[in-house]
Amino acid sequence: MERIFLIGYMGVGKTTLGKGLAKALNLEFVDLDLYIQARYQKTVTQLFEEYGEDGFRKIENKLLKEVSDFENVVISTGGGAPCFYDNIDIMNRKGKTVYLKASTDLLHSRLLTCRDKRPLLQNKTDEELYNFIKENLRKREPFYSKAKYTLEAEELVSRDDIEKYVSLLSELLNIKH
Repeated sequence: MERIFLIGYMGVGKTTLGKGLAKALNLEFVDLDLYIQARYQKTVTQLFEEYGEDGFRKIENKLLKEVSDFENVVISTGGGAPCFYDNIDIMNRKGKTVYLKASTDLLHSRLLTCRDKRPLLQNKTDEELYNFIKENLRKREPFYSKAKYTLEAEELVSRDDIEKYVSLLSELLNIKH
């Protein structure tokens, strides 16, 4: 029985790599944010607007506990999920946790094009976005670093890199694919 959690900052490639890993290992894939959206029939942005970040984090915690009981699954979490309540501890108890680590520069370049779709990034200038990412990474690093494994994701820059990273991740987790 496999249960793998991919954590890291938004834009690092958790969902894209998670789908590739799940396919290679013949596991189910769950994107926690999409799971939340399906359950509440609202986007993450709408949930943030309606409940505030605090309310959203409570929903996220509740549904993380639910998906943590799924078997033979790769779960991609939102960037903040490991940093609230005891979420990182839940994930570490329930399965293998992998921190996909990337630099502020790489994350900034990726998030420039999709900041409007992410509630915490909306209406930020390029400089504000860079500083926001840098500061948030600093705050979140103590939580991310509690993951059982860390994979440098600096070279995960395009969909063409997925196969290479699936192999790296499989080796790191000692799983044959």
